[in-house]
Amino acid sequence: MMERAGRIIGKLKFPKDLVDPGDMARSAWPAAVGKKIAVKTRAVKLVRNTLVIECADAVWQRQLNTLSGQILRNLENLLGAGVVTELDLRPMTPRRGMQSAATVRPFELGVKPEPISTDEADQIQDPVFRLLYKQSRRRAVASSSSQESLAFEEQQRKASA
Repeated sequence: MMERAGRIIGKLKFPKDLVDPGDMARSAWPAAVGKKIAVKTRAVKLVRNTLVIECADAVWQRQLNTLSGQILRNLENLLGAGVVTELDLRPMTPRRGMQSAATVRPFELGVKPEPISTDEADQIQDPVFRLLYKQSRRRAVASSSSQESLAFEEQQRKASA
């Protein structure tokens, strides 16, 4: 029967600076838990004999806590006895997506930030809709002012007559 390479390496006595137990534990994590769990988790570091694991959220943390005995047995089979004796399960901090340099630090790129506009039309994302909105608003203001001037002229005519 064939033994896993990780288990054989775990049994061998290498100088400490050649093989780091933390590196071995992190690389053995996906094999110990399987592909589905490995996608939602990440082995971060080995502190003494405790492997620190980041989980997708608190629900995954609770579920992995119930499986921790089985996971520790799998890690022992892969790495050998005593390398990992405990798991420290932590929810991951949310990661931010990629951002362009212009949105992160426009002032460092020599780009002046645009002044904050009080015009409600500037909140419209689509440039065509924004233009149409501004044009229709101008027409509405112009027609209402022309109607007001006509009404004023009519009142003046009636008053003078």
